[in-house]
Amino acid sequence: MNCPTTHIANQPANLKKDIIMKTTLTIIAAVSMASSALAGTTTIPPRPETITYPPLTFTPPKGSEYRTTLSDGTPVYMVPSHEFPLINLTITCMGGSDLDPADRAGLAAMTTSMMRRGGTKEMNADQVDEKLEFMATNLGIRSNDWNSAASIDCLKSNFDASLAILIDLLKNPGFDDAKFKIAKGDAMEALKQRNDDAASISGREWAYLVYGEDHFESRQPTGAGIEAITDDEMEDMAEKIFHPGNMIISITGDFDPKTMPATLEKALAGWAKGAKGAQPVAPTHEMKPGVYFVEKDIPQGKVTIGLRSIQRENPDFYAYTIMNEILGGGGFSSRIMQRVRSDEGLAYSAGSGFRAGAFYPGIFRAAYESKSPTVALAAKLIFEEFVRMRTTLVSPSELETAKNSFIETFPSTFASKAGMLGVFVSDEWTNRPAGYWENYREKIRAVTPEDIQRVAQKYLDPSKMTILVVGKWSDISKGDLQGRATMEQFGSATQLPMRDPISLKPIAAAAPTPTAAPAPATGG
Repeated sequence: MNCPTTHIANQPANLKKDIIMKTTLTIIAAVSMASSALAGTTTIPPRPETITYPPLTFTPPKGSEYRTTLSDGTPVYMVPSHEFPLINLTITCMGGSDLDPADRAGLAAMTTSMMRRGGTKEMNADQVDEKLEFMATNLGIRSNDWNSAASIDCLKSNFDASLAILIDLLKNPGFDDAKFKIAKGDAMEALKQRNDDAASISGREWAYLVYGEDHFESRQPTGAGIEAITDDEMEDMAEKIFHPGNMIISITGDFDPKTMPATLEKALAGWAKGAKGAQPVAPTHEMKPGVYFVEKDIPQGKVTIGLRSIQRENPDFYAYTIMNEILGGGGFSSRIMQRVRSDEGLAYSAGSGFRAGAFYPGIFRAAYESKSPTVALAAKLIFEEFVRMRTTLVSPSELETAKNSFIETFPSTFASKAGMLGVFVSDEWTNRPAGYWENYREKIRAVTPEDIQRVAQKYLDPSKMTILVVGKWSDISKGDLQGRATMEQFGSATQLPMRDPISLKPIAAAAPTPTAAPAPATGG
């Protein structure tokens, strides 16, 4: 059968016009009839801004509705979902790089990497990979700052077999020597590149300024530490992190919640229960305000400005959150982005971030990159915004935009079943108070301009800010050609040494080349 366009193309010219005209009139008539019917039931607003929407109603789920416990007390969060024949399971444990010894930074990360790559005591690494590939199972084991996780994503029909492999890897890691050698080589190559990018240097030195060099949040692996890691150390780390008593299980997918606990009990049978891991230790280092720089010959300066913030349960959390959104967290609507990028064109991206710590105070910081002569001017504009936030009330439109950005996106926190369970697991590990999510939007709505100004005056003190710059200091320090700002106005600067990428020991500045003495004159 011919399509309409083919039918028209095969007709004489006059007939083509008649067909097109009749078709057009038919479409117009149909649209007119539909519009008339719609007009009888709905009034079309004259302009887009006059459109009104019904209020968004959303009740956040409660973790208690999805939580159960196994006979040994292991918490399990379950959400069945029968759209696809898939199951996703994650085991989350307390403990990560915070357990690394001072001279073995990177031990937890290497351990979890090798637990995945190194096979088990009964199956070598290639056999494990072959079985997982045959079942189309994704299996991962990883560590973070203070927690570690192991997960499988598999077909429902292969769940039991996939879970058995995961538990075997966690209980009986093999740490294959050949794979371990490759992992060490990969780690060493990564260390060699740490000074290639200004962002890597900035992140490392900023962590030292914030937490000191002896805290796990700033501790960095070294070549000597990586080379010294042994199988026994990794086995001890694995036993310390992964065991019943220190795990929470979350599972989503196509399964029966009535029978799943028994399945998990069977998989964990014979695995001795241990003690729950301890919460990470707070840093003792105190940030010292001032200007710090690392010399690197690049055309732009990478800048971080900030100070320690607050803990999550601080009553000022909500006002602090809105303050940061208006100041620099809200993208193109934020003040820092408008001043630094939109008004002055000094940076492609500029803004601020705020993290309230779960176990100890977090960090507030503003950041940007700008060409060397305009680094000081951009910093000046950002400090002016700090002062403005402290001295004047935010506008009603700014406040409304900031509040709505959190309130209207709030349901997305629970949009996916796996994401929802991730929230519940994190809340349990960090002891988030009951009722937090139920009251979150009302707490955000209750923030006033006066609250924001009070919080800015309390926490956003320019005199306590630490400034870190990575770049060519001789070009950065003297400021812009118009003389609007120099780095001197922020105080004297302290140079931080560039560090050897492997050992992280300071690299001594190159000594000046001695001038050769003139050759003695010779007579003829």
